[in-house]
Amino acid sequence: MNNYILEMKNIVKKFPGVLALDDVNISLKKGEILSICGENGAGKSTLMKVLAGEYPHGTYSGDIIIDGEPVRITSNRAAEEHGIAMIYQEISVELDLSVAENILLGILPKKKNGMVDWKEARNIARDTLRSLNIDSNVNTNVRDFSSSVQQLICIARALVRKPKILILDEPTAALTESESTHLINVLTELKASGISCIYISHKLDEVFRISDRVIIMRDARVVSTYTRENIDPSALIEDMVGRRINDMYPSMEGRLIGEEVLRVENMTVPHPYAPRDIVTDISFSVKKGEVLGLVGLVGSGRSELLRAVFGALPKRNGKVFIDGKECNISSPFDAINHGIGLLTEDRKKDGIVGPMNIEQNMTLSVLDKISRLMFIRSRTEQEKANKYFQSMRIKAPSLKTNILNLSGGNQQKVVLAKSLLTDMKVLFLDEPTRGIDVGAKSEIYKIIQELSSNGLSIVMISSEHPELLAMCDRFVVIGKGRFIGELDKEEADETTILHMASGIESTKVKRASESELLS
Repeated sequence: MNNYILEMKNIVKKFPGVLALDDVNISLKKGEILSICGENGAGKSTLMKVLAGEYPHGTYSGDIIIDGEPVRITSNRAAEEHGIAMIYQEISVELDLSVAENILLGILPKKKNGMVDWKEARNIARDTLRSLNIDSNVNTNVRDFSSSVQQLICIARALVRKPKILILDEPTAALTESESTHLINVLTELKASGISCIYISHKLDEVFRISDRVIIMRDARVVSTYTRENIDPSALIEDMVGRRINDMYPSMEGRLIGEEVLRVENMTVPHPYAPRDIVTDISFSVKKGEVLGLVGLVGSGRSELLRAVFGALPKRNGKVFIDGKECNISSPFDAINHGIGLLTEDRKKDGIVGPMNIEQNMTLSVLDKISRLMFIRSRTEQEKANKYFQSMRIKAPSLKTNILNLSGGNQQKVVLAKSLLTDMKVLFLDEPTRGIDVGAKSEIYKIIQELSSNGLSIVMISSEHPELLAMCDRFVVIGKGRFIGELDKEEADETTILHMASGIESTKVKRASESELLS
């Protein structure tokens, strides 16, 4: 008898016109951490949704065997009954329920009279959160927490069900570095207690650190398997993308950086729910052809600052200048008219319209330019969309392909094209490579290099510091909603940036007073 807690044999899953899983076989041992890597669209998440009951028995072919016995998983609840819990890439919480209600959703403890035992529920939720190093008021609505804490609440919801098999799909995408490290430590403890984990992540450093085995998927099939002892990063990446990537980051040398294009002065952004400011009195500027890195820990106010400049959030105070002239920006429409574009960190929430195809998503930002007498000129729409469909090398059968059928990296290219169609001067990129694979990241970097070489000014936010260090010419660091300091490319390294972002004094900091560093 083998020692596998899980086997998935000959799994085939089809969508209309798409073979999502092609005769896939995987196995998982008790107490093992198995990572599954591959490009967006390789079939990783689809395979896990089959296992978790999201795609029930009968919608696919093949067998699932748990503890040596074939099982039919017909729903998420059936998966839970078989000891399977899944943490999805998209944060899934009920915003207007409390932390305790979210963690114990569907399994709230009851008293003998059938009423909910709220005291017991709060104790269970509190203990589960403490195992994740979180000490929060479990009576508070989840809406009041950051996305990183919401993700940890999703993890707590899975752990409270005491699964035998825990599936994690990009669990650290919204977490800070310290939270990610803590989660990895928690998974190591779960492994020691006998829980088996399937870990999906595009962060290969995490994969190398945590995995007992790594399975590589490409084009809906398993193409290779590595044990911890024989992991070869270069070979693994080549297996993922089907080609060798010699240089992940393009050379940013030789570009001409011109005069100042955008200047933001004394921007203050109020908190939407609490009587305080998210961002307080921050100023920065960016020049023509420059890539400016906006650096800070998750929750520092980076995204809120750019959204306020873009007019997507109200500001308490602040001025915006384009080419030296003050602009009145009170909405995204105003920002676009002044030549500012924004690529948000959550493309599914703020970037794409699911029922629409590629062409329609691209041209949403220029409907006024492709319309006449309230009717869209289809030929003009197609010509404008096709220009970026070709130049950005979007992998899809045609412009008429529904955007939800694209991989994450190709969706990101469509969102980027939507902004570029507006003839921008300045582009804000908020986590432009979050949740996309290594091959798509390399292509996004090349697009950023080409855009800046053509004179576009770029402000970039990223939680991946190597990415920022490779792509940016200058760095503005903020912490707790305040300006901390500024670094040139030659001065910047990961340690210095982390120290500054954490509020620790550094001799390399420019234009930051002692009081600002200690605030």
